[in-house]
Formats: sequence, C-alpha cells, structure tokens
Amino acid sequence: MATVIHSQKALAVNPLKVSQPMGATLAFLGLARAIPLMHGAQGCTAFGKVFFANHFREPIPLQTTAMDQVASILGADESVVEALRVLCANERPEAIGLLTTGLSETQGADILRNILEFRKSYPEFAEIAIIPANTTDTLGCLETGFAIAVEAMIDTLIPQGLRKPQASRVNLLASSMLTPGDIEALDDWLGAFGLEANFIPDLSDSLSGYLTDDGYASLTFGGAPVSAIASAGEAVATLVIGRSLDRAADLLRARTGVPDYRFKGLLGLADCDALTKVLSEISGRPAPARIERQRAQLLDAMVDCHFKLSAARVAIAADPDLLLSTSAFLTDLGADIAVAVAPARADAFDAIPVESVLIGDLEDMERGAKVTNARLILANSHAAAAATRLGAAHLRIGYPLYDQIGGCAREWIGYRGSRQALFDVANLLWNQRETIKPYRSIYWQGGARANELT
Repeated sequence: MATVIHSQKALAVNPLKVSQPMGATLAFLGLARAIPLMHGAQGCTAFGKVFFANHFREPIPLQTTAMDQVASILGADESVVEALRVLCANERPEAIGLLTTGLSETQGADILRNILEFRKSYPEFAEIAIIPANTTDTLGCLETGFAIAVEAMIDTLIPQGLRKPQASRVNLLASSMLTPGDIEALDDWLGAFGLEANFIPDLSDSLSGYLTDDGYASLTFGGAPVSAIASAGEAVATLVIGRSLDRAADLLRARTGVPDYRFKGLLGLADCDALTKVLSEISGRPAPARIERQRAQLLDAMVDCHFKLSAARVAIAADPDLLLSTSAFLTDLGADIAVAVAPARADAFDAIPVESVLIGDLEDMERGAKVTNARLILANSHAAAAATRLGAAHLRIGYPLYDQIGGCAREWIGYRGSRQALFDVANLLWNQRETIKPYRSIYWQGGARANELT
C-alpha cells in the first residue's frame, strides 16, 4: 500500500484536477438521445463545452440552469424545474442528466426535491428519465464524478430483481480512464467470444467521431439506450473495469443479482490474461486464434523493449484508476516510478506499486521529476511545458488532450493496445538516451573536421 502525502501548498499552481461535474458530464454523454444539464452558472457550462470540444473534436450537447447572483442567494428551484420543462418540451430526450456544481452545492440545492416538483407539475413528461448526480467541485476529481453519475444511472434506470438471463449478454462498467477507442476494443474483445456487451454508459458511439445528415444535434448521438441499461438484469455477468466503479458495481449486483468480475485495468499482460480467462469461462469457448496471436505479439514486444524500460525513471500524474493501471504496467516491465501524483485520494492507492502517492498538481510532479531525474512523463496536455523545461519525453494520457488529434480514439487496453503503449514508451525513452561524450586530450589541435567532431 502506498503512503499518501498531501501537498502543503496553499493553492494549485499548475492544476492537475478536473472537477466532478466534468466527470458526470462525460458519463451522461455516453447515453443515447440524452443531454447533461448543469445546475450552476453559465460559465461552468461554457467551460465544459470548450473543454470536451477541444479534447474530442466533437460538438458537445450541454445545457445549464444559468444561476445568477440572485438565484445563488435566494434559491434556484424554479430555474431547475423550468429548465427541465423546456428541455423535455423542446428536445424530447430519452434522458436528462441533472448534475450539481460547486455553486449550487454551496447554495444548498436539493435536486431530488426539484425533480419531484417537476414530476408533480408536468406528468406528461413521465417517460423521460431524469438522473440526478450531486457532484460538487470541491471534492474528488473527474474520475469520482464519472463514478457518481454511473451509480446514479443504475439507481434511476435499473429496476429491482433478476430477469431471465440471456446467455450471451454481459454488462460492462468502464471507468473514465477508458477512451472511446478502448470501448470499441472491448466490444470487439467480447465479440470474439460470441458475447454481446451492454455498456453503462457507452462513449464509443457518441464521442468517437460521427457525421449526420442533420448536422449539429442538440442531443447525444449514439451511446447506450436507456432501455438497454434498464435490462441489465438480463445479463449473465457484469465486468467492472476500474476501482472507482466499485460502489456502482455493488449497487448493480444488489439491484439485479448478476454476478460480477472486477479488474483494476486492462493494460498489460496479466490484466489481459485475466479478462480473457473470464470471457472464456462465461462463454464456454476457448480463446480464438486471433486473441492468441495478439498475446504472442505482446510477449514479443516485451522482449524487444525490456532493455529500454529496465530501470527507466518515470513520473506519472493522473486520476487514481489511470495512475494505478499505468504504474502497474510500467513496473511489471522494469521501470522505476519515481514520482506518482494524483488530484484526489482513492481506494486504488491500496494496490498501486509505488512507495508514495502525492495528492497535488503538475507543479509537484515537475519538482519531483527534477529531483529524481525522471526521463519520461505520463500526464495530460497541461504537462507539455513542464516536460520541455525538464528535457523529458512526454506521453499524453488522461484529460484533457488538446494539443493532439485522435487521442480520444486511441486504443490503450488489450493485447494490441498494451503492445502499442509499450512501443510508444520505448521509443520515447530511446530518444532520451544519454551518450558518453568523446574524450578530447588537452593537447589535441583539431584538424580539418575539428568543428564537426566537436
């Protein structure tokens, strides 16, 4: 178990944390024909739209109750009810994700009561699901906000009791550390065993590139249908990827009785083998030849790259699930995790293979990397300047990735994703190699190529 150290600074200098409302928004964007509704100021929603648009390069449907200074003091209950009415009447979504922000939480908003008032006043919209999530900015991070929203989906949409299970149906709860590309890879992985994945939620369609004949849509395009989530009790098993979703997984198992299998991540040989074994047990099929081939390719890549990763000093700054997954992957390959920084405390630290985790920001990561002479940094795009100052290589992970295109579509997990991640790390470290300068005698007079040689 890693020792948790809290930064003693009075404020974040180069912030790492992304707030809980952003994480909840991300989860709600994985529902079909849905729209997240932020209960807060207009600026909170505007920031969220810009943040995710820069990361995914996609239009982001997001609405706000637009709290002003009067509503912040006197209350904004009417604003919530009216916002729900307008969205239901004009857009007719399948679901609305109602989430709070730091402003509305500080004001004392009771969104559960607001939903009851809305249901009483407008019974004609009873078929539209409204999913409440209390996600203050002052606690947690993107990962915890995502987990809160997933738990709220399960609590709101899934009825009590086990239905008749379908032999090929599997529920899948995937942490916020998985990209839309990872979700697609997981779908293919299950499909290789003849299994159908029911993602709760599904980011692969809604945030992984699409063009429609209608142009811009005010609701999410793609994603998990509400009806599919409601039928989660028909699955034969639930797969849970990421420690942050343990509470959501507990609720789903209690609600439906469906047994679950939990994984800290799917990056690296051991984690991939564990999932492959479980899928074989659930489906009653041996691993397909193409999965065996991908495993062999990963093993070969590990042999090819181990000499570059052995004793390599690495600094990682990420949300807890991603920090655990990447640090375990690199440690297994012989790397030395010199610095590990997270924005919030989490249960994942119980299993993280480092001596200590610092709860801090990117400045803390930069200071630690300088002291330990880390040659590779794993962090989001905000760490690019720090990597330049340190002269270290930078592999971009997490949120946001605003200075590259296609990061959201990248496949990190599985045998193929692990192999590519291994190649990327080895190549970055290769370019950071330190060479011995040639010896020059003090009596050397140079020559025709003196300038070239020096």
